Amino acid sequence: MVKVCKILSLFLFCTLSAQKKMAFDTLRLSAAKDLFADDYGNIYLYKNQDFSFTKYDSLGLQKAKLMLTLPFRIQSVQNPLNISSFSENAQELKFFDQNLNEIQTINFRQEFGFINKAYVEDLQQAWLLDESTKRLVQFNFRDDRVVNSYSFNIDFDPILDFLVFEKKIYFLFKDRLAVYTLKAEKIADFPLQEGRKLRRQNDRILIISKTTVQELNADTLETIFSKENSQIVDKNSAAYFVIKENKLYLYPIAKESELK
Repeated sequence: MVKVCKILSLFLFCTLSAQKKMAFDTLRLSAAKDLFADDYGNIYLYKNQDFSFTKYDSLGLQKAKLMLTLPFRIQSVQNPLNISSFSENAQELKFFDQNLNEIQTINFRQEFGFINKAYVEDLQQAWLLDESTKRLVQFNFRDDRVVNSYSFNIDFDPILDFLVFEKKIYFLFKDRLAVYTLKAEKIADFPLQEGRKLRRQNDRILIISKTTVQELNADTLETIFSKENSQIVDKNSAAYFVIKENKLYLYPIAKESELK
């Protein structure tokens, strides 16, 4: 009995010490639609009420702010020197520097029909879902040329996010992850709940939902982090971040095994 109590006490201590509340204004967090964290300790909040994207340091002090007139979607802040965003309404792909100053804009209206979603693979090319022609397009925006295009006779509208890696396409829906070949052959379908976005870290495919972070391993989705009743979860290479009850918490990945 004493041994069990000691184990429970140790677990409780480790769990509490792993959680760190960060100094953020609760009003900012309550209005946030999305959360991002780069590997330099900066936090980014997106609000769809005013189409704003704001960068804060780890103390909650504002470092930069971006205001656009139309809704847009930030892909990631893994490269904080070159942050990409796509606006379906404007049919534009924009890039911003570490101060959220615009450094490049690519307009798709003249070259394509209607781009539904965009995935920026690197600093040269992007993958585009062209709803009007039902194509997946590999586009080199540095050279302004189409590299390849692939027919995909599926409804692009419910797709929340997608990425392309090693000749496979990963389509994220709210309730599932579908994997296709470039020949539009479905090779896997994984049920999930409240999917939000995809992220690739080297050869790892991560699925970020409202309360969980999952990793695709062969034929299964493995939950690597979970926090019930969260508003938003996200991660960088060192920690998981959780907005819960309008407060922001950090959970170091080194403590991952204690949090499952």
